[in-house]
Amino acid sequence: MATSSQKPHGGIPPLPDPLPIPVVDNHTHLDIARDGHGRPDLSEALAKAASVGVDRVVQIGCDLEAARFTVEAVEGYAAVLGGVALHPNEIPDLAAAGELDAAYAEIERLAAHPRVRVVGETGLDYFRTGPEGVPVQQEAFRWHIGLAKRLGKALQIHDRDAHDDVLRILEEEGAPERTVLHCFSGDIAMARECVERGYYLSFAGTVTFKNASGLRDALSITPLDQLLVETDAPYLTPMPHRGAVNSPYLVPLTVRHMAGTRGVAVPTLCEALSATSERVYGPW
Repeated sequence: MATSSQKPHGGIPPLPDPLPIPVVDNHTHLDIARDGHGRPDLSEALAKAASVGVDRVVQIGCDLEAARFTVEAVEGYAAVLGGVALHPNEIPDLAAAGELDAAYAEIERLAAHPRVRVVGETGLDYFRTGPEGVPVQQEAFRWHIGLAKRLGKALQIHDRDAHDDVLRILEEEGAPERTVLHCFSGDIAMARECVERGYYLSFAGTVTFKNASGLRDALSITPLDQLLVETDAPYLTPMPHRGAVNSPYLVPLTVRHMAGTRGVAVPTLCEALSATSERVYGPW
C-alpha cells in the first residue's frame, strides 16, 4: 500500500510498502502511550510490523516500570528482544529521593535476563536536565557502561546536547565491544570518530526530516556494517508523517530514505541492517 500525505499530529499513518528483506527495529518503546491513543497492543503492533518486513524489534525500557514491561514482553513474544536501563533524565530525581541504589539493583537484576540483550538507553541529556543534574547523570552513565561490560551486553546510548562528554566518558571507561549510538544526532565529524572507534550508529525517522542534512551527511560516511535503523516509537515519526504516532511498521520509510542517501539498493541495505542487528544483539 502506498503512503499518503502527511497526517496531522496524533494521526495513525497507513501501512507503507513492504521491504523486500526483513529488518530489525533496534530501538522502540512499545510501553508508551501517545496523544491519547493508549499503550499499543503488543500483538497488533508486532503483526503490523511483520507484515511490512520488520519482523524483529528491540523493546527498550528506560525506567523501572518500563524495564519490568520489557522483561514480560521478551518472555511473551519471540520477535522481541529487550534493553533496560535508567534514562539519564530519571537519574537526578531518583538520586534526590534516595532511591538510586535500589533502582540500580533492580535494573541489574532485570538486565541479566537472557533475552535482555541491551543495557540502555543510558547516556547524557543536557537538554532536559540542568547543570545541577550533570554530575549524577555522568556517574550513572559510567555505572551503566560497567554493567554492560559485566554482563556482556550491548550498550545503547542516549545523547542529547552532550556529544563531547558522551565520547569522553566512553573513552575513559572503555566502551563495551558492542556500543550503539541510538537515534544518532551528531554531525559528520562525530560520525567519523564513532566509526573509527567501532561504534554502531542507529538512525531514526529524524534522518528523513527536511532540515536534517547534517544527519544525512553522517549517514553517508557510516559503513553498512556499522549501521542500524530504529523508530524510537512512539516518537520521531519519519516523513511524510512527521508528528503522527510512530510504530515499528513505519521503519520501511526510514530504510528507503537511508538507501537513497547511501546510493545503495534497498535489498542490499536490508541485508546489511539485518546482519548487523544480529551481530550486535544475537539471534532472536
